[in-house]
Amino acid sequence: MALDRRAAELMVQGRDLSWLLDQWVQRTPDKTFLIWAPFEGEHRQWTYAQFDADVRRLAGGLALWGIEKGSRLLIHLENCPELLMAHFACAQLGAVAVLTNTRSVERELSYFVELTEATAAITQAQFVEAVAAAGPDLKFLALTAGCPGADSTASNILPWDVLLQTEPLLVARDPEPLLDLRVQFTSGTTSRPKAVLSTHANTLFAAQQTAKAYGLQHDDVCQVFVPLFHNNGLATLAMSTLWAGGTVLLQPRFSASNFWGPALKYGATWTSLPGSFFLSALAGYEVPDHRFRFWFIAVLPEVEARYRVKTRGHWGMTETITIPIVGDPDHPGPPGNIGRPAPGNEIAIRRGDGSDCGPDETGDLYVRGVRGITLFKEYLKDPEATTRSFDENGWFSTGDRIRIDGQGCLFFADRSKDILRVGGENVAASEIEAVILRTGWVSECAVVGQKHDMLDEVPVAFVVAAADAPQHLESKLIQCCREQLADFKVIRDVHVVEDLPRSTLQKIAKHRLRESLPLIGGSRRRGAL
Repeated sequence: MALDRRAAELMVQGRDLSWLLDQWVQRTPDKTFLIWAPFEGEHRQWTYAQFDADVRRLAGGLALWGIEKGSRLLIHLENCPELLMAHFACAQLGAVAVLTNTRSVERELSYFVELTEATAAITQAQFVEAVAAAGPDLKFLALTAGCPGADSTASNILPWDVLLQTEPLLVARDPEPLLDLRVQFTSGTTSRPKAVLSTHANTLFAAQQTAKAYGLQHDDVCQVFVPLFHNNGLATLAMSTLWAGGTVLLQPRFSASNFWGPALKYGATWTSLPGSFFLSALAGYEVPDHRFRFWFIAVLPEVEARYRVKTRGHWGMTETITIPIVGDPDHPGPPGNIGRPAPGNEIAIRRGDGSDCGPDETGDLYVRGVRGITLFKEYLKDPEATTRSFDENGWFSTGDRIRIDGQGCLFFADRSKDILRVGGENVAASEIEAVILRTGWVSECAVVGQKHDMLDEVPVAFVVAAADAPQHLESKLIQCCREQLADFKVIRDVHVVEDLPRSTLQKIAKHRLRESLPLIGGSRRRGAL
């Protein structure tokens, strides 16, 4: 059942993210909340009380250096304990955490800093030059570990330890559920990623929704290797674990060779594997005795048989904060399904004329909820994009297509928007096309996804060369993309053609271009075992 605004507000009244952490600090201070398991070096653990103490010291240090309620702090970090601490410190101060993809290049970072008006940044040594160049007016760049290279020109470097060597923030703010908490960037169909603004209430709703949908328990251990700067890692996994008072087992990223070791050592009970390439990478390893109860992926009986673990489906995106489509652990449904509508949001699957789809049909997915609580608040500084995303009745257009089977179970079909899925990252084809067209070397360009047996797909470009195009156009375009785009957005190949195929409305027929491309990497086995 969907919630009206008053019912949604009552769910989160008197609560915010700091309130949630404090609940477990008071009730189970000595229980392990966070385990950090890097691939090299010493593993570390924090109890709830120890984590809270570090967060309060960090909040005190940030306040001393000018971060206050309403400030926006750029957090440009690969998975690490400091990312979670910074997120919670922002929550305590009433500041806004701006989480950015660490594969972004300087041009993209400059856009993030300018759009959000970030006051300062927290980053790692390997990114300090790019962040410093992107934000020359930032008050400080706090480094989580190590020092910048000898060639660093940044003069506003602040070692992480300095932030922690201050009096902890002991005076708590009164909870403000609808206060802005976080900005995350999502690839849309425009040439620039959109900044999704969410609130404390959004995070609380997402945490509660996932924890209840999957029956999370106080002794659950969630293995998190998907990026925390994405909603899946932060909201769906880490925050739902916090809701249940469980333990987060954090790793820098996914590594097949480093998957089973920490999982066995710390007794991981659930995780998310959002893509067939995770299973392909694990296929070469023996399956040990483990404690996993379930994996987020989809209902896949062949995976359950090999890995001796229940599989469960779900669907969500940055704008929905949580998972408005979710599987039922007691009634998993047929293979490949992603579940049914979850309580709290409304789901509609429509034909092109706007009417509702029936059984055995595929249509466009829409979600309706309460903005700022069960749906994102807005696209930051882009009211036109926010308005365009909703119809006159408040339905948000997701850009995804969903199939309904005869029993009402839902299956992901494809993306109606021009989005590529590259190794777990969403990539807007138009963003790459804009970079290519700005060179002036081509008169037309179409970027499509070429199937890849490990990454799902990779971007390639079909171009019509301009009259004055330079020699070695293909390599020059690839290099141009390397300089201006994150690595996962860089085109893998360029096909120079005399003309591009057209549909009846003279739009470029991208499906014909995709069909002309062979699979990269050999025999494709989606969900390979």
